[in-house]
Amino acid sequence: MVRFSDLGVEPVLVDVLREEGIVEPFEVQREAIPDAMLGRDVCCRAPTGSGKTLAFGLPLISRTKEAKSKRPTSLILTPTRELAEQIRKVLQPLARTSGIGVLSVYGGTPYKGQLRSLKQGVEVLVACPGRLIDLLDRKALRLDDVGIVVLDEADRMADMGFMEPVCSILDKCSPDRQTILFSATLDDDVAEIVSAYQTDPARIGIGPEEISMDSMQHLFWKVNSRGKADLSAYITEKCGRSIIFCRTRAGVNRLGDEMSEIGTSFTTLHGGMNQKQRDRSMQKFSAGRSRVLIATDVASRGIDVTDVNCVIHFDPPDDGKAYKHRSGRTARAGSTGTVISLVQRSQNRKYKRIQQDVGIKCRFTEPDVDILEEREFVMAPPVKFRGGSNSRGPKNNKRARRSRKSNQSRSSNQGGNSDGHRNGHRNGQRNGQRNGQRNGQRNGNSDGNSDGHRNGRRKGKNNGNSPVKYKDKRRGRRGPPKKAQPRS
Repeated sequence: MVRFSDLGVEPVLVDVLREEGIVEPFEVQREAIPDAMLGRDVCCRAPTGSGKTLAFGLPLISRTKEAKSKRPTSLILTPTRELAEQIRKVLQPLARTSGIGVLSVYGGTPYKGQLRSLKQGVEVLVACPGRLIDLLDRKALRLDDVGIVVLDEADRMADMGFMEPVCSILDKCSPDRQTILFSATLDDDVAEIVSAYQTDPARIGIGPEEISMDSMQHLFWKVNSRGKADLSAYITEKCGRSIIFCRTRAGVNRLGDEMSEIGTSFTTLHGGMNQKQRDRSMQKFSAGRSRVLIATDVASRGIDVTDVNCVIHFDPPDDGKAYKHRSGRTARAGSTGTVISLVQRSQNRKYKRIQQDVGIKCRFTEPDVDILEEREFVMAPPVKFRGGSNSRGPKNNKRARRSRKSNQSRSSNQGGNSDGHRNGHRNGQRNGQRNGQRNGQRNGNSDGNSDGHRNGRRKGKNNGNSPVKYKDKRRGRRGPPKKAQPRS
C-alpha cells in the first residue's frame, strides 16, 4: 500500500492526516503529488470529489515561502465561494502545523477583515477571481511574490466567464511561478490556459473524460406546471436525500415556499444569498438535517456532498453540459442514482436536444413514483447550542439585542413609579434624619431626631414618581390654580 510519506510528504503533515483518519492516498493524489513536490507544472483532469484538494494542497504547503505584508506567496483560484471555503477548511489544519496562514476571499463578505489579514501577512490566499480583482484595484495586495498558482475547477471558471480576469491575475504573478491546473474537462478555454501559462506540464487523467451517464437511471416525466411541486415532494419522500435544480433565484424561493406548505424538510441555495446563509444551508444539507436541497446551478459544480440519491431537474438545464454537471451530484464514488426531468409540453424539443448532447435516448412518460427505489433517510438531530463564557450564543444577533433593549426599557418604565417611591422614601428618611438632628441640636429640641425622621419619612413618600396634589402656596389651598377671569 502506498502511503503519503512515500510520495515525499513531510512527516508532520502525514501525522495531521493520520489524526483525521486519512492514511492511504487516492489515485489523483498518487499521480499529482510527486510532480508537484518537484515544482513542476501539473495539468490534471479529475472530477469533483476525487481528492484533488489534498493533491495540490500538500505540495503547496510544503513549498510555500514566508509572506510579507500584503504579499501572499501562494494563490488558489476557485469559481465559487463554497469551493473556496471547502479548500480553506481542508488546508487550515495542515498549514497551522507549518506556521502558514490561509485566507479565503470572495464576494458577499465584508472587506474589513480581509484587508486586515492581508496587511498582517498571509502565505496562502484562496480567492474567487471577482473579489481578488477588487482587492487588487484597492491596492490591498500585490501578487509579485506569488510562486505557486492553483486553478481549481478551471472549466467551471471558463463557463462563468472568468477567463479574462484569470489571465489578468496570472499576468500579475511571478513569471517563474509553478502553475497547477485541475479541471473536469480540458477543452476550449482551458486548453488555451494550459498552452499559454504552463511550461511542459505533467499531464494526468483520472476517471472517464466525461461524466458517465450509465450509472444513473434517467427518467423524463410529462407534467404540467401546477403539479410539479407536489410531485417533487412525493419523489423526495421515496428517494431520500435529493437535490432539486431550478433555473432562477426566484424559482428556488417560490418552490421553497410551496415545499414549506407541503411540509417537506428542505433548505435552499442560490447566488442571491449572503455567505453566512449559503454556509448554513450547505451545512444543514450535508449534515443530514434536511432531506432536500433546492438550488440553482451554483450547486451543480464544486460542491462535494455524498449519498445524494436523486437529482430532479425542476427547470430544464441550459444545455447537455449543464445536464451532466447537475446529474453528476448523484451516482458518485461507484454508487447509483436517479435523475428525473419534469418536462412540460413546451420543453419537449429542448429536452430532446439535451438527450442528443449527452448521448442518451429516453421516452417521455407519465409520472410513476412506484418504480423508484425506496431509500431510507434518517433525519439528523438539530445542533444544540452549548453556551460558554466566551460564547456569544445563538441569540446575540441584532434582532435579539433590540428585543432585550426594548424589554429593559419597558420594565424600567413600568417599575419607575415604585422605584421612585422607594428611592424617595429612603432618601427622605436619610435626609430628614440628618436635618432633624442638625435642627434639633440648634434649637435645643431633644426630639429633633425623631421629628426630623418623621418629617423626612413623610416627605420621602412624595419624592418618587407618585402623583402629588398641587398646593397653591400663595393661598394656602390645595387643588389646581384657578383660571384667570376674563376682563369685562
